[in-house]
Amino acid sequence: MLDMRQVTKVYRTELVETHALRALDLRVREGEFVAVTGPSGSGKTTFLNIAGLLETFSSGTYLLDGQDVSGLSDDARSKLRNHKIGFIFQSFNLIPDLNLFDNCDVPLRYRGMAAAERKRRIEEALGQVGLASRMKHFPAELSGGQQQRAAIARALAGSPRLLLADEPTGNLDSQMARGVLELLEDINASGTTIVMVTHDPELAARAQRNVHIVDGMATDVSVEPSLTRLASAALADAQG
Repeated sequence: MLDMRQVTKVYRTELVETHALRALDLRVREGEFVAVTGPSGSGKTTFLNIAGLLETFSSGTYLLDGQDVSGLSDDARSKLRNHKIGFIFQSFNLIPDLNLFDNCDVPLRYRGMAAAERKRRIEEALGQVGLASRMKHFPAELSGGQQQRAAIARALAGSPRLLLADEPTGNLDSQMARGVLELLEDINASGTTIVMVTHDPELAARAQRNVHIVDGMATDVSVEPSLTRLASAALADAQG
């Protein structure tokens, strides 16, 4: 589904060269729910932007659903992103002067989708997140948890193959956060691939796999304990 190999990202100014990603290798299989963790400044946001085709990379290979995206034009990247990727942001990114229905409608209009099909998808998505009765409400009339559910509905209406979530519970209290995570788990159970960036270890622990990014490089934490035990045993043998 998502396959990055030796992906690097270098930001350059006249005086400074900053390596945001350093030969990052990461593969996410179709249907997985992967949590991405790491300290601030580690490269998580850069990775997510590249994964979502919002940003280009300096070198390496990125295959999205089997397609090499490195040589695509801006228009081709936008089209691919709109058809295959859904985004959920920490700050919800809802348009304040549009009601929930219209917020969900905006990205579908960009795809040139017929009005009847858009209406069907939006009503189905808002129903899936428990907001069918609030589709004419504006974001300011909703709680934080409801706004995040609306943002999830906006993403779901596009039937994305890949859902990218950037700290989706970061602005929510613990009870609302649990509700949003349970909703994401249900979405994943229906077959959607999810990659979630989070600072919360409890949320990360509920994902199927946990990838840790430090200094622009990724480590699959789910295999780390066994590697650590092997290393410890080898050291013990050497000292013995």
